[in-house]
Amino acid sequence: MTASTETDAKSIPAAVIGDGLQQKLGATAVTLQTTADEILTFWIARESAHDALVYLKEEVDQPYRMLYDLTAIDERMRIHPEGPPASDFTLVYHLLSFDRNQYVRIKVPLKRDQPPIDTSTDLWPAANWYEREVWDMFGIRFRGHPHLERILMPKTWVGHPLCKDHPARATEMGPFQLPDEKQDAEQEAMRFRPEDWGMRPSRDGEDFIFLNVGPQHPGTHGVLRVVLQLDGEEIVDAVPEIGFHHRGAEKMGERQSWHTYIPYTDRIDYLGGVMNNMAYLMAVEKLAGIVVPPRAQVIRVMLAELFRIISHLVWYGTFAQDLGQLSPVFYTFNDRERAFGIIEAICGARMHPNWFRIGGVAQDLPRGWETLIRDFLKYLPPRLAEYDKQVMRNRIFKSRTKGVGTFTTEEAIEWGVTGPGLRACGFEWDFRKKQPYSGYEQFEFDVPTGSHGDCYDRGAVRVEEMRQSLRIIEQCVNNMPEGTYKSLQPLACPPLKERTMHDIETLITHFLGVSWGPMIPPGEALGAIEATKGNNGYYLVSDGSTTSYRTRIRTPSFAHMQMLPLLVRGRMIPDLFAILGAMDFVLADVDR
Repeated sequence: MTASTETDAKSIPAAVIGDGLQQKLGATAVTLQTTADEILTFWIARESAHDALVYLKEEVDQPYRMLYDLTAIDERMRIHPEGPPASDFTLVYHLLSFDRNQYVRIKVPLKRDQPPIDTSTDLWPAANWYEREVWDMFGIRFRGHPHLERILMPKTWVGHPLCKDHPARATEMGPFQLPDEKQDAEQEAMRFRPEDWGMRPSRDGEDFIFLNVGPQHPGTHGVLRVVLQLDGEEIVDAVPEIGFHHRGAEKMGERQSWHTYIPYTDRIDYLGGVMNNMAYLMAVEKLAGIVVPPRAQVIRVMLAELFRIISHLVWYGTFAQDLGQLSPVFYTFNDRERAFGIIEAICGARMHPNWFRIGGVAQDLPRGWETLIRDFLKYLPPRLAEYDKQVMRNRIFKSRTKGVGTFTTEEAIEWGVTGPGLRACGFEWDFRKKQPYSGYEQFEFDVPTGSHGDCYDRGAVRVEEMRQSLRIIEQCVNNMPEGTYKSLQPLACPPLKERTMHDIETLITHFLGVSWGPMIPPGEALGAIEATKGNNGYYLVSDGSTTSYRTRIRTPSFAHMQMLPLLVRGRMIPDLFAILGAMDFVLADVDR
């Protein structure tokens, strides 16, 4: 966000939106809430929720066209509630207006014994999976949803895991047992029945073929199951089945301290490294009012962009491999190893460095870091130029990707697409530019876009993004500020290590900060960044304790994977793998 854009967004007072909602719904149905992240936040009465969403998406000036996220909060154990009393759960909608460059947060209080709330799938197709997840995790039902069943947990699962009365650890449950009858029931639950998904098993006297792709298939890049409805080799429809990689990342965020949860974030988009830490820590720092020093901000940017390149190199090689080119993956993985050498020298680890901290980073840059990075800046551009010849200009690659998996800007927004997928449609929207964080407004770089919104353009955007990341990294090296690498504010946990051996008070503070962690003030905040695959956001709710009361992870891959059926209908089976490869998803990013 440039300075002028930021002023325009913040100059739109909450009263304008609030007055419109009150005129639409009635004065008693709308309540304004102040939050740490300064996002417009309104409590809406349950019976008026759908009308409020219609108003914000379709009727208000400069509408909020994207359903950015939808989740819930179990309020029953909360000590510091911030909304209307006597609610068991809160339904939380985050909407995004590209015209305003602004979020709005809608919160709906719910009682457990109330009837189902109206679905919003008639407004956003992306609401389908989000509402299924809310039902799966919290037991909140949506009236009118086309297929409300579990999405991350097995169909046979008992309970709703993100409810506060559900166990958080395996040690809180009985020993696992799998008698024959349970095994038979689990296998039967996995059986795909076309009628359950509104599919016809036959047409004009001929049966369709239903083909399982995965969950163990090299083209799915992990444990993803896609059931294809086929008429010969033409794909009539597809049903993605996710959840095989679900590990309860949000539940773990509500049992770990603010500090000790940082390593868990590395495992979400496990190719994004420190990029995962950034979104989480931004939300924590908003809650605590912590200001990150300039040197720490630039270090964060430098390593985040290096991991953007690392992630894109993995995508580049495997995408070419998906389409039949065997050589590029070996070259790109070799380049990735060179980048990992820098990460290891600075952070001490490779894929999961766990190196960002509340208020900054774990340590200052080591001696020799500048030489390592400058060597990489010289090494990679000729390699990218060579890959352009091998891959992007290859006529077979072009024929497999151009015109395949096409969607428009409007469709992308309706489905919640962000990142390279959105920019490939020609929409120049990058959160580093539009809503800059960690000092991105000080860097010069271009936002690459496509024009057709197909697999080829999504690839071309990512290739150019690597070159732009190199530009940003070079600016970091040339303009690295002096000063401390970590905030000295008390809530920045833990204190600088080099000070702990000088006085007992600092040592005690360090010990408590590591073992217990800081007590973050009550409130809620969203930290959102331009991650490797799109917008990654952490919505955190603090109850004033040493742990998060609610940790919500909004991942780009979850939204993108939901769009798969739309992209493959009418295509051939090989096109499925071109579309999946161009999507650049990670299953842990989908499932959390």
